[in-house]
Amino acid sequence: MSLSTENTSPGRPATSAPAPARWKQVAAWAAWDWGSASFNAVMTTFVFTVYLTSEQFGDKDHNSAVLGAGLAIAGVAVAVLAPVTGQRSDAGGRRRKWLTVNTLLTCALVAACWFVFPSPDYLILGVALIAAANLFFEFAGVNYNAMLSQISTRATVGKISGLGWAMGYVGGIAALALVLVGFVQPDVGWFGVTSEDGLNIRAVALFSAVWFLLFALPLMFAVPEVPRQDAVARLGILASYKLLFHRIKVLFRTDPHTIYFLLASAVFRDGLAAVFTFGGVIAAGTFGWELSEVIMFAIFGNVVAAVGSVIGGFLDDRSGPKAVIVGSLIGLILAGTAVVVLGPKDQDLLGLQWTGDTTFWIFGLMLCLFVGPAQSASRAFLARLATEGKEGELFGLYATTGRAVSFLAPTLFSACILIFGSQRYGIIGIMAVLLVGLLVLLPVRSPGARKAAAADKE
Repeated sequence: MSLSTENTSPGRPATSAPAPARWKQVAAWAAWDWGSASFNAVMTTFVFTVYLTSEQFGDKDHNSAVLGAGLAIAGVAVAVLAPVTGQRSDAGGRRRKWLTVNTLLTCALVAACWFVFPSPDYLILGVALIAAANLFFEFAGVNYNAMLSQISTRATVGKISGLGWAMGYVGGIAALALVLVGFVQPDVGWFGVTSEDGLNIRAVALFSAVWFLLFALPLMFAVPEVPRQDAVARLGILASYKLLFHRIKVLFRTDPHTIYFLLASAVFRDGLAAVFTFGGVIAAGTFGWELSEVIMFAIFGNVVAAVGSVIGGFLDDRSGPKAVIVGSLIGLILAGTAVVVLGPKDQDLLGLQWTGDTTFWIFGLMLCLFVGPAQSASRAFLARLATEGKEGELFGLYATTGRAVSFLAPTLFSACILIFGSQRYGIIGIMAVLLVGLLVLLPVRSPGARKAAAADKE
């Protein structure tokens, strides 16, 4: 697999004598994904948000609705700010710098979750910290995703994007396993930690912050900065927004399918994020699982998701990202629908008998299998379309369009809980978002992965 950064396909002009990307740069880039799993898997999916939505903070359904609202507010802030922050980091030659700053802020906010004690009085503090951490994590992610074009080619972008997602899932396995063994399962965990006053979960927050920081450090040094664009770098904030809107108009006129993809991916990525954000919450609240059971499922789920990401990456480079995304969304909708229909009750269908736990294990793992390829292929799709030197701006738009509709899945999740009176039916809202995203994606023209890959080999 060649790692040359030469780009000759349409939409990205060739540059003179590009420096080859080295394996250590790819490894450092993927290590950030490994470290970020302590935020994605431990804090926002399987441990800390489960803690926040537990009965220790009051009514579980109310807590879930508050969490959804907090994440939606953070999403609005990302939607307004992400594209200009991406544009300015591109233009100022500070992509790596701002990834570093936002990663450090995320780690600090995660560490501050140590102060969230198990009481209804601390619910708002916990949600606010998680929401703010999500905000800066998204800003870091804009620059991180933009770096994909610096370390890959059209022929390898799918594989490397898939590698990053797979590293994230495997990192999640390692982090969750350590959390389970060191803090959650034992009566007295590492450093004498117990469950009194939520001490074990609060200690998990400190662990997650340190884990993320350690594995993010290599990327802060390994991948070089992009060239500075002085004309754009000197612009003020208002002028940056004016330039952004001008570029969007030009993009819509010259390459409308890029805009269509941004809109389609905004919808289905919101659904993908909700699958992980509320997955652990549903396992605990609807299926009655203990936290240790949720973490055990998460470990197996991340194994399945990592395998799916790697397979999806290879299929992406062969068949194109659109086919991978469409197939994954169909699989997600079918699996999610099965969870809603079958629910936590024991089943007896055509002579087959199984418990509600078995239902969640089977179809929950199916959800994990398809989430990774959809996420990875979506990132690779956009990387193929990005013009060199403007990757941060385009991935900023990617974050903005996603966050512009980020209220959809949390709002529909909360609304379905209120309408049907049970947390279980919140899944309907998430599946509805995925279905709409699939329908909007279908008319979007694929970037043509095979043709672009052939151009890279010439």
